[in-house]
Amino acid sequence: MTGKPDLLVIGGVTERMMDRLTAEFTIHALYDQPDEAAFLAAHGAAITAVLTNGHDGLRPGLMAALPNLKIVSSYGVGYDAIDATAAADRGIVVTHTPNVLNDEVANTALLLWFAVSRRLVPHDAYVRAGRWQAEGNAPLTRSVQGRTVGIVGLGRIGQAIADRLAAFDSTVIYHSRNAKDVPYRYYADLSEMAADSDVLICITPGGAGTKHLIDKDVIDALGPEGILVNVSRGSVVDEAALVQALQDGRLGGAGLDVFEEEPRVPAELFGMDNVVLQPHVGSATHETRQAMGDLTCDNLSQWFRDGTTITPVPECRNIG
Repeated sequence: MTGKPDLLVIGGVTERMMDRLTAEFTIHALYDQPDEAAFLAAHGAAITAVLTNGHDGLRPGLMAALPNLKIVSSYGVGYDAIDATAAADRGIVVTHTPNVLNDEVANTALLLWFAVSRRLVPHDAYVRAGRWQAEGNAPLTRSVQGRTVGIVGLGRIGQAIADRLAAFDSTVIYHSRNAKDVPYRYYADLSEMAADSDVLICITPGGAGTKHLIDKDVIDALGPEGILVNVSRGSVVDEAALVQALQDGRLGGAGLDVFEEEPRVPAELFGMDNVVLQPHVGSATHETRQAMGDLTCDNLSQWFRDGTTITPVPECRNIG
């Protein structure tokens, strides 16, 4: 017997994380188990901690099979794949990794907007195909200066985006569940804000409450000159409505880092030169991922040291 707490790991972890976790926990990797039911029958009662991520989350049935679970530490800021309310009802604390990825996701949002507006990807292809020499200068593009940018979800990352927009003389407007004490105009009606926006940037949490928040009406309000950027969750945008609007010319362009059924992406988007696609890499830098991994481990270590955590999700802030 090692005396170490039993930790169930769902998904991959970095070598740096595994070195640290191995020193502090008895590790059980869920995806290494050929028979999950047999594994849970044998070890489920011993497991007191789970390490997962925003994509894999923790299935309700799996949570139910861990009767002595105390903490779920998730690598990522989004946790809609974990039922945090159900966890809190059982006295299980759920943690995530906010703040450490704010800057990179904000940077990615602007990168996507700029790439669409200035046609970065098509122009790169234009040069590589020899068309510049053969056909002359490429068509003019749209400036990013002095635009009205609507932010859907003015949380930590939304505010980081707004801070950056000052450098581009942007007019920032926003929609969220409630008005905030900020120097930007608040819109309770999302379609009304979309109609007043040149660019709409989505950075609201995922989950049932925001599913298809960006629907046909919002997309139509943004209009044929508007650009939609999504760096939140794929579920926030009605993807079928988005594809149709782009095909019909009812939306000017889109910069997408997330999709409804990742890693599946609608094939209709592949041939569109007014769309920039990224494989959910908004925070994917070496520096940010190391900070995320460290915080994921820190939450586990601190819980078993003194019963507190650093970054519990809102539903679990009163636990411990």
